[in-house]
Amino acid sequence: MSESYESYETSESRETYESKANAAWSRLLQGNRRFAEGAAEHPWQDRETRERLLDGQHPDAAVLSCADSRVPPEIIFDQGLGDLFDIRTAGEVLDDAVIASLEYAVEHLGVSLIVVLGHEGCGAVKAAVDGVAELANRFDDCDCFDIPEGAARADAHADHLEAMLAAQDSPIVREVGASVAQAMEADLEDAADFERAHVARTIELLADGSEVIRLALAEGRLMIAGARYVMHDGLVEVLSF
Repeated sequence: MSESYESYETSESRETYESKANAAWSRLLQGNRRFAEGAAEHPWQDRETRERLLDGQHPDAAVLSCADSRVPPEIIFDQGLGDLFDIRTAGEVLDDAVIASLEYAVEHLGVSLIVVLGHEGCGAVKAAVDGVAELANRFDDCDCFDIPEGAARADAHADHLEAMLAAQDSPIVREVGASVAQAMEADLEDAADFERAHVARTIELLADGSEVIRLALAEGRLMIAGARYVMHDGLVEVLSF
């Protein structure tokens, strides 16, 4: 378990932060391999650990993951009490409360690692794909765009779709749909690619939308890792962007 942010601020170098982040990520991936192999150790889940944590928490990492009941981070990473600071929303959707929670983990708990974790078979991504398809059909059926086929029409289609997505009441269709639309523009069409693209966009939004996190990244106090949990084999796929 990590030390507090205050001690990092005064005594630790960029290299030490990177070392801590990499070590935390390695521990999570090792735990995931144990889980996938059916050899989970279920560490730090005893009474002594529970009592030791009464005075405070010092998690190794923060994990932003989907609220799907099949994707509990402590279980799939084989971690215990106090190891992970979890934030879970459908489709890893960001809002002010999510960002503030992650900022708290960075500023006050001293986590050096944030993991944005998508997963196979994400219902939020599927709902977003259906929503994007419905909105795209509205454009195709609309006679208000007197634009011949070609690049100009494709650009108009993309701009109109972006505007329609931004106006949606559903945060799933609005936020995850924007990730799906970007992936489609890049000629991606597989559900797994949509899930990966959404993790990538979520990381980008998180870094752009939080001054606290942006500064921690710039100073080397924080690493953000993207990942996707594959339910078929239980393994976490590490994503590179």
